[in-house]
Amino acid sequence: MPFIHNAACRHRISKMAFKVTNWREYEAGLRQRGSLTLWITCEALSPWQAPKRTTRGGQPCYSDLAIETALTLGIVFGLRLRQTEGFLASALRLMGLGLAVPDHTTLSRRASTWRSSDKRQGCRVPGEGHVHVLIDSAGLEIFGAGHWLEEKHRARSRRSWRKLHLAVDGDSGEILAHVVTDQNTGDASQVARLLNDIDIPISQFTADGAYDGKPTYDAVIRHSPDAIVVVPPRSNAVERIDAELGGQRNRHIAAINMNGRMKWQVATGYGKQSLVETAIGRYKSIIGHRLRARSFLTQQTVVAISCTVLNGMFACARPKSVRSSAAAA
Repeated sequence: MPFIHNAACRHRISKMAFKVTNWREYEAGLRQRGSLTLWITCEALSPWQAPKRTTRGGQPCYSDLAIETALTLGIVFGLRLRQTEGFLASALRLMGLGLAVPDHTTLSRRASTWRSSDKRQGCRVPGEGHVHVLIDSAGLEIFGAGHWLEEKHRARSRRSWRKLHLAVDGDSGEILAHVVTDQNTGDASQVARLLNDIDIPISQFTADGAYDGKPTYDAVIRHSPDAIVVVPPRSNAVERIDAELGGQRNRHIAAINMNGRMKWQVATGYGKQSLVETAIGRYKSIIGHRLRARSFLTQQTVVAISCTVLNGMFACARPKSVRSSAAAA
């Protein structure tokens, strides 16, 4: 990796400085993120009531879109379910709408059964060319009884978390797909699930060394046979005789052995992998690094809506940065 090289004299290397060229539009977009009109639209209010149920059972009062709207407001403004109920009720009252608001128990119950109507997270229309997919994973803490015991009685508990796997568009930075798993699930095993949610042909697939192996190459080639797979092989990797990996991994190993890992990164465009790491950092800084939902299904719902929220924020406010003169470290 680049940060490993020249580590002893890193203090002598000046940092790169960037400036935003569209600051006026970017600042207006940042203000727009806090507007209620961005998150409560006419499309969300028109089908507020649930459609009539044709099978046996109770009749739901609120549609899935109404539940999604309420949960979205809670995620955007950092509210708990009770505060979300009061916030939405006051917003609808100020808008002059006599719509009933789901209470916090309904939100908690319906969050475990909510399903998104849109399979894709990104806003790129299928058929608009190929996409450069970046994949990485990160951990999200689970706030539960263990944290309560630690805060209340200073008792040590075993940490538990969920894994968030993200697929990001390398050109726009939008989240194309996501998967939530437990902490014991391997990264490479979720590549096929992520790619199944992407309807656009892949031109290049980039991931870090944790995804090195035959399952990753097979999943990418099944999705897009002409895709270029850029995954750094292990330091002790050797070329394979069989051609099941399509020869791409062997070419990566030969290029690294001949020119070094740094030149291989520049030649293959591996530096774009930082965009998915930036997306993970954006998720943890805006949404949070902790899941407060108890059940796994509710946690999946919260993450799905959170990814949609981040895409909406990124669409209305996206900086255009250019490199300026270097500043001293």
